[in-house]
Amino acid sequence: MSGLLSIVLIGLVFVIIYQIAKASEYSTILRGEEKINARVNRTMAILLVIFFLLGLYGIWLCHTSLMDRLLPVSASEHGVKYDSMFLTTLVVTGIVFFLTQTVLFWFAYKYQSTEKRTAFFYPHNNKLELIWTTIPAIAMAALVAIGLRNWSLMTDAAPKDAMIVEVVGKQFNWLIRYPGKDGVLGKRDFRKINDANNVLGLDWNDKDNMDDIIAQNGELHLVVNKPVSLIIGSRDVIHDVGLAHFRMKMDAVPGIITTMWFKPTITTEEMKKITGNKDFVYEISCDQMCGKGHYSMRGTVIVETQAEYDAWMAKQQSYYALNNAPAAAPASGEAQPEVKTDSVKAITMK
Repeated sequence: MSGLLSIVLIGLVFVIIYQIAKASEYSTILRGEEKINARVNRTMAILLVIFFLLGLYGIWLCHTSLMDRLLPVSASEHGVKYDSMFLTTLVVTGIVFFLTQTVLFWFAYKYQSTEKRTAFFYPHNNKLELIWTTIPAIAMAALVAIGLRNWSLMTDAAPKDAMIVEVVGKQFNWLIRYPGKDGVLGKRDFRKINDANNVLGLDWNDKDNMDDIIAQNGELHLVVNKPVSLIIGSRDVIHDVGLAHFRMKMDAVPGIITTMWFKPTITTEEMKKITGNKDFVYEISCDQMCGKGHYSMRGTVIVETQAEYDAWMAKQQSYYALNNAPAAAPASGEAQPEVKTDSVKAITMK
């Protein structure tokens, strides 16, 4: 029995020695891994700093390379306020971005894990939470307030001397309607829409429609330094009147009338000189995906002097004269014929 116990005891001693040897081996491996991890951490920290510096250089390179491709100076009073708001937002967020990213990458380098230092667990601090929640909230509230002020100016009632133009989107072009000498847009009825001779569904029972003009080429003519109120709608799907050079845009929604107003300050000819582009034109774009022909939904805006606008307008014929009774169309100032038809008032601009 004693011999058996001796054998068992010797076996246990060998097992213990084996386990101690394995533990020592594992310890050596772990110490090697720690060194490797420390070396990897140092390499990653240096690479992060290099990435940060290259990123800043890339931002600056993009800025200098693309500056000449940005939109030219704003061509409306509202646009000047928009550009100022955009610059303010860019400066505020840019400063915050630079500071936070600098701290982020510096901390990654400065406090990298090493053999002599372990991470400090710092789960919560009410004071810090309050600071970095309150300050951004106040800054964002101020920026939003500036944006709301400019938005209200754009969508508020237009000045009394503003010219009125209706812009209606349809797949895939813009329909532009001007009031005649009476300065009033007549009623529309969507049920009277006919692409052959009544693209906007004008109600011929309304005398105000008799002298309204629909631009045949879809041009939007505006008078420089004169406010214009745009009456915006859609014939089919949701479109969006985008006037990038004037820093304006507004949805065109079927069944709903939206409005915005602005004052153009630079004529088309003046902008050609500013940009150095003799072929420059202001454009109306559709800024809402509206179908397969969305890419082609572009119109032209012509900003001109009052004399040039009057000369252009004098050459235009009323839509009624062009499509209903050209020979019998009343001259300006004559009594308008009354057409006996039923109508439903869809829009009245009086």
